[in-house]
Amino acid sequence: MSKLNKLVAAFAAGACALAISTAAASARDEIRIVGSSTVFPFSTTVAERFGKETDFPTPVIESTGTGGGLKLFCAGVGEAHPDITNASARIKQSQIDDCAANGIKDIVEVKIGYDGIVIANSRESDALELTLQDVFLALAKDVPAGEDGKTQANPYMMWSDIRPELPKTKIEVLGPPPTSGTRAAFVEIAMEGGCKSFSWIKDLKKADKSAYKQLCHTIREDGAFIEAGENDNLIVQKLQAAPTQFGIFGFSFLDQNSDVLQGALVDGVAPEFEKIAAGDYPVSRSLFFYVKKAHVGVVPGMEEFLAAFANDEAWGDEGYLTEKGLIPMGDEERATVAKTVADLAPMSM
Repeated sequence: MSKLNKLVAAFAAGACALAISTAAASARDEIRIVGSSTVFPFSTTVAERFGKETDFPTPVIESTGTGGGLKLFCAGVGEAHPDITNASARIKQSQIDDCAANGIKDIVEVKIGYDGIVIANSRESDALELTLQDVFLALAKDVPAGEDGKTQANPYMMWSDIRPELPKTKIEVLGPPPTSGTRAAFVEIAMEGGCKSFSWIKDLKKADKSAYKQLCHTIREDGAFIEAGENDNLIVQKLQAAPTQFGIFGFSFLDQNSDVLQGALVDGVAPEFEKIAAGDYPVSRSLFFYVKKAHVGVVPGMEEFLAAFANDEAWGDEGYLTEKGLIPMGDEERATVAKTVADLAPMSM
């Protein structure tokens, strides 16, 4: 074969491959979003407005939990894989590595605001006033045994076993599964916060980080903590049916159901919008979504959807997402994130 014929053949093969790739990538007209159940209501609200106010189809959103969403997101590039994943905990390096192994090199991280994690119950029962130490003692698999360095299987069956001032009711807490970003954030902020209130455990972090994490991050499995799935609305319904039980979920779900539910005070601070925004409420976290940059410009409407979300009309101090319970970032931080979105700047850990 002549050199010219080889070049023509190579060009034809390349053009064919490009055509197949483009056809596969552009076969899907709507944006597909997966991930966090906490971010789901915010993302859905933006998506519904986007579908009504633009010529693009309404994005399809699935509540899979943060861990499940990132697993789907990182599985590959192309129409079979999600474009965006919502997350109520920041992506881990191991998840970034999973993405990279499947050809996803550029990920745009978009922080959308803040949320508080609440411990709530029915208004038909008394509200709890807890310390972070109480939270740890109620839900940890192993707890201090009275002597520094000694632990025991959690013996606390009633809230009043922890402190006499607490209710004489059985400890039953409905919460998210290990794949949930809410679970990860709750363990890291609330459980560990209460765990390290014991000075010898705080010292253990320096001496044996693995043992420290095992003790502080492991939730009991004897029935006091009940995994209730990724559907926070289902937890809300169960609490109404069982007034002595408590549930763990994002502030937005408490805010939307404040007529029937109440949030426990933690270290003397109520889970209220202003308290979370001011940084006073001790169990608060950042919320995110992650964008597969390779899909921008291929799946129709990606840039326009991102612009609709990263907009003061949506996530600003008076934005419509605050009505859903989103705690907005400050002006300067919002401007920084908005620039990241406009530039589609890939994240670095």
